Amino acid sequence: MREIIEELESRRGQARLGGGQKRIDAQHTKGKLTARERIELLLDEGSFEEYDMFVTHRCTDFGMAETKLAGDGVVTGWGTVNGRMVYVFSQDFTVFGGSLSETHAAKICKVMDMAMKNGAPVIGINDSGGARIQEGVASLGGYADVFQKNVLASGVVPQISMIMGPCAGGAVYSPAMTDFIFMVRDTSYMFVTGPDVVKTVTNEIVTAEELGGAKTHTTKSSVADGAFENDVEALAALRRFIDFLPLNNRQSPPTRPFFDDPARLEDSLDTLVPDNPNQPYDMHEVIDRIADEGDFFELQADFAKNIITGFVRIEGATVGVVANQPLVLAGVLDINSSRKAARFVRFCDCFNIPILTLVDVPGFLPGTAQEYGGVIKHGAKLLFAYGEATVPKVTLITRKAYGGAYDVMASKHLRGDVNYAWPSAEIAVMGAKGATEILYRAELGDPDKIAARTKEYEDRFANPFVAAEKGFIDDVILPRNTRKRVARAFAALRGKQLENPWKKHDNIPL
Repeated sequence: MREIIEELESRRGQARLGGGQKRIDAQHTKGKLTARERIELLLDEGSFEEYDMFVTHRCTDFGMAETKLAGDGVVTGWGTVNGRMVYVFSQDFTVFGGSLSETHAAKICKVMDMAMKNGAPVIGINDSGGARIQEGVASLGGYADVFQKNVLASGVVPQISMIMGPCAGGAVYSPAMTDFIFMVRDTSYMFVTGPDVVKTVTNEIVTAEELGGAKTHTTKSSVADGAFENDVEALAALRRFIDFLPLNNRQSPPTRPFFDDPARLEDSLDTLVPDNPNQPYDMHEVIDRIADEGDFFELQADFAKNIITGFVRIEGATVGVVANQPLVLAGVLDINSSRKAARFVRFCDCFNIPILTLVDVPGFLPGTAQEYGGVIKHGAKLLFAYGEATVPKVTLITRKAYGGAYDVMASKHLRGDVNYAWPSAEIAVMGAKGATEILYRAELGDPDKIAARTKEYEDRFANPFVAAEKGFIDDVILPRNTRKRVARAFAALRGKQLENPWKKHDNIPL
């Protein structure tokens, strides 16, 4: 028995070394942690239960039979984050460059199956050179198996991808199907084809960082939801982020202890909206004053900045926030902001997270670039997402809501549950100047008459009362009371039950 125990400890020691000390040192030299170090930082101390530590590949071609390392390039298992269960797989770049083999893929699929059965999130830490070339089509089949699990798990348990090294070729499609992707600056990248292939095919000369680095994917492509300076910062942020999410689609989001008065008054909000309708202000100010302790986890902060998405807590419970940002393009809706917000709204609806929508929107961005780019279809995605959502929806119009954009932003007509407006709100088909020029085109030659007509239009529509008279606005509230009224609205909606008509699935305008 003693010999077997000693052999077990020896084998475990070898497995924990991965590709060996030399390769571990090389990983550290690049500023990266090893697969096991990442898991240790992510999970609560001593909570990790590893599976398949001794699994090896089955390949015999190209001399692979002589090189078998325990674990086969991925560490899998489960543990807890702040006491809540999560499943995790972490690719080990020190073993065959973290390349995916048939058995490597089987290990990932196994924990994904367990996550779905047991109702816990899946966190994938990606650091891989791609498919293991020596295995040929078997490794490609392994990728497809993982893809299928991603599809089945979508909307059942939260799936989060941490890109903490290379992620290229077919490897990018698994993270792309997960709910959130986070990257590490300067050490991680994602692309379908690398710089060498790009140069060969298109004659473009581009670096890996320019092609698929964290900056590219957080500012241009919107593939990634956030980026961090190093592995340690990324994993610490992930621990904080997981605390906002429910474990699965049958549970409510977690409620945390809070020390912030739900009835807190914020006098500064009374003067936040400028008197000049063309002067911007920062919608983050509103979010910070509504949230418990001003805690806001923003997503895709560097992409489509004219709309803000992220999570707050109100009375300790998670709430998803979608907010127009007047500081950027006057808060207008366009292709990118519509896609960004629609994706976020659908995630919240999948996982029973109530949605707070803060509205200050002048409409959709005009122009040939937007029309040729399909702003109609992309705008419809956001409209569709709000319309199908059955979670509690509270909407606040702070300044203006014009045209179709008023409808899209969680209006009463899209089953908004509680719709508030500040006294500064203006809800109309368009701004007073544009409306007057259309309604009184014959009088355009007389500036005095047009000025009078504009004033008349403003008196009629530059306030929230017309919409309130029709029941489209439930109440006009004082800005200082916003946190109190929003908190009470969500409290009243805790028992909400609403189901859409039965369908196999919807057909969102992709």
